[in-house]
Amino acid sequence: MGMGTENPDEMDTDELVPKVPRDPPKIHRLEEAVVNRIAAGEVIQRPVSAVKELIENSIDADSTSISVLVKDGGLKLIQVSDDGHGIRREDLPILCERHTTSKLSKFEDLQSISSMGFRGEALASMTYVGHVTVTTITKGHLHGYRATYRDGVLENEPKPCAAVKGTQIMIENLFYNMAARKKALENSADDYPKIVDLICRFAIHHINMNFSCRKHGAARADVQSVAASSRLQAIKSVYGVSVAQNIMSIEVSPDDSSSVKFKMDGFISTSNYIAKKIIMILFINDRLVECSALKRAIEIVYAATLPKASKPFVYMSIKLPPENIDVNVHPTKREVRFLNQEVIIEKIQSLMESKLRNSNESRAFQEQRIDLSPLVPVPASRGSPSCPSSSGSKSQKVPVHKLVRTDSQDPAGRLHAYLPIRTSTKLQGTPSLASVRSSVRQRRNPKEAADLTSIQELIDEIDSCCHPELLDIVGHCSFIGMADDSFALLQHKTHLYLANVVNLSKELMYQQVIRRFAHFCAIQLSEPAPLLELIMLALKEEDINPGTDENDGLKEKISEMNTELIIQKAQMLEEYFAIHIDLNGNLTRLPIVLDQYTPDMDRLPEFILCLGNDVNWTDEKMCFQTIAAAIGNFYAFHPPMLPNPSGSGLQFYRKHPGGSSDKPIHSETSESASKEEWEQELLSEAENAWAQREWSIQHVLFPSMRLFLKPPSSMATNGTFIKVASLEKLYKIFERC
Repeated sequence: MGMGTENPDEMDTDELVPKVPRDPPKIHRLEEAVVNRIAAGEVIQRPVSAVKELIENSIDADSTSISVLVKDGGLKLIQVSDDGHGIRREDLPILCERHTTSKLSKFEDLQSISSMGFRGEALASMTYVGHVTVTTITKGHLHGYRATYRDGVLENEPKPCAAVKGTQIMIENLFYNMAARKKALENSADDYPKIVDLICRFAIHHINMNFSCRKHGAARADVQSVAASSRLQAIKSVYGVSVAQNIMSIEVSPDDSSSVKFKMDGFISTSNYIAKKIIMILFINDRLVECSALKRAIEIVYAATLPKASKPFVYMSIKLPPENIDVNVHPTKREVRFLNQEVIIEKIQSLMESKLRNSNESRAFQEQRIDLSPLVPVPASRGSPSCPSSSGSKSQKVPVHKLVRTDSQDPAGRLHAYLPIRTSTKLQGTPSLASVRSSVRQRRNPKEAADLTSIQELIDEIDSCCHPELLDIVGHCSFIGMADDSFALLQHKTHLYLANVVNLSKELMYQQVIRRFAHFCAIQLSEPAPLLELIMLALKEEDINPGTDENDGLKEKISEMNTELIIQKAQMLEEYFAIHIDLNGNLTRLPIVLDQYTPDMDRLPEFILCLGNDVNWTDEKMCFQTIAAAIGNFYAFHPPMLPNPSGSGLQFYRKHPGGSSDKPIHSETSESASKEEWEQELLSEAENAWAQREWSIQHVLFPSMRLFLKPPSSMATNGTFIKVASLEKLYKIFERC
C-alpha cells in the first residue's frame, strides 16, 4: 500500500550531522555615505517633506513672499523661491553639509529656540536623494551666486549670476537613487495635492506673507494667497466663503488658565459646517505640527454635535513658553512634546464644548431665492422639451457635466447666470472705482478669481492674433548670442534670424500680465519710493532744456495730479497687479512677472508717469490693457542706461574732461590705457549691467518665450524678426563657387 512505514535508510541525514557553531557576525562601522543616505530617507520621506523643510527655511529667512513650483508631484522638480535675506557667499561651501546651521550653536539653545529649523539636516538630506541647485543674493550685492550640491558636497565653485532678492532652491530627480521608494511614490496618488494642502495651512497662519504654488507649465497658480488684514480673511481667501461663514473664533488668554500658562487663539466650525473630512490645522509656537491626543479630544467634542458623516474645520495656534516644549522628538519635526499636555487639552476641550453648546441654540440654513423675471421665458405646456416626460417612466437624474450647453466647472452655464441683475440707479453715471470693481466681481467665476469677461477677451485676442510660423520659431529656436544692443541671433532649423529682444520681451511681459491677472507674487522694495518724486524725476528726464526752471511749477502740478490719481486707484492696482502703494503715496511693492527677473529700476520713474498719463481709467478693458502695456514696457529687456563699454560707448568712461571726444578710441589704445584714465567704478558697474542683461536674455527671457509667448502676426512685418541666412541658399552659393 502507498502508506507504508518510512524506511530508516531513507531518513534525512541532516538530523544526524551535528551543527557546527557559527561565529557571531562581526560588527563594523558603516561608511559615511551609507549612514547619510539612511538618515536622508527618514528626514525626506516624500516630496511634501522637502517642500515643508524649504518653506520653513524661507520663513526663518524673514521672507514676505514664497512661491513653489512642482513637476510630476515633486519627483521631477521642486523649486521654492523666496525674497528673504539670502545666503552669504562664504557660507555656500558648507551649506549642504550635515549639522551645519545658523539657528543654534550649543545644545542649551534648544530651550529657547524660535526658528523653524535647528538640526542642519534637511538640505543635506535633500542632496543625498536628489540634485540640489541653490541661487541666492544678499542685500547690497549687484549679483547673486548659483551653486550645485550632491551627497552633501559642493560640486563646483559658486558661479556669479543674475538673481532676484532672496534664495531659490531647486531639487531635481528626487529619490533617483532609491528605486523602491521612487517606484512606490510613482504608483501612489500624486503628492501635489498634499503640497497644495501644506501651503494652504501655512498661508492662513502667516497672514503677512504671500504664498503661491503651481504645477510646472501651468499658466495659473493653484494656490495664490496675498497678505491679509485678518486671519478670517486669510481663511476666506484660501478655503472659500463657505468655510469662513460657518466658523467662530475661540481664544484662551494666559489669565484664563490658572495653573498652566498658555495662550491659544483660533477658529472652529459651527454646527452649520458640513464636510466629509476633518481639517485640523495646528501651530504650536508657530510650528506646523500634529497632536493625536488633541485631535481625538476635538473629535469627541464634535461627535455629540455633528451628524455622523460630518467632520469639523479647526485652526488653532498655541503659544507656550519655549522652555516647556521639546521640539527635538521627530526627524521631520512633525510632532512636539510639551509639559502639562493633559491639562492644556482638557482646558481647550471644555472651552470648545461651551462654545458649541451656545452656538447650537440656533441653526442657520442657507436659502437660495430666485426672482423670476417676465423677461425669462417659462415653458407653458407639459409637452415642452424642457419638461420631464409624463409617460410614467421614472425620470433619472442627469449628471451636471452631461447637461446640454453646460460646463460643470463654470456656473455661468446654469440658470442663475441668465437672470437679469438689477443694479442700483446710482451706478448709472460716471463710472467710479467702486462701481467698476462691483460690476467686475459680479462677472467673476468663483473657481477662477480673475475670470473676467474683459480679461478673457484680451486673452482671446492674444490667441487669435498668434502667428503660427513665428510660434514655431519661438518654441523651437536656439539662442546663439547678441548681435548688438537690441538684436539677438537665433537659429531655427536651417535658418538664421535676427530677433529684436526689446519687442519680444515687451510682448511677453504684456501677455504674462494678462494671463497672471490678479495672481501675482510681489517684489518688496528695499525702501519705499515716493510717487511724487518719481514723477518729477520722469518729467525732468523728458525736459528738452533741463537747465531752465521756468516749467518747474507746471511739473509740480502735473506730478501732484498724477500722484493723487494713482493713489485713488491704489486698491485696484494692488488687488489685480500687486502694485502696492501705501497711504502716504509711497510705492512699496511691484509684481513678479517672470520668476528670477527684476526689472531695471532706472526706468521706474517712466513707468509711474505712464500709469498717470497713459492709462484709460474709464473703460474696464482699455484700463487693464493699458496698465498691462505699461508694465510690459517697464519689464522689457531694454538696454541699460549706461553706454555699452564693449563698443564705442567705452569713450564715455574716460576721465579726461571735454577732450574725450577729440580722440577716437581704438582697441590698441584702449588696451594699453592705464587704469587711471578710466572711471573704474562706473565702468565696472556698466560691464556688470550689460553682462547681467545678456545672461538674463539667454537664461530667463528665451526659456520663458518658448513656454508662454504667442507672437502676434504684426511681428512678421514690423522688423521684430529678420531672416539673415538660410542653409539651403548658402549651399547654392557654395556650389557656384
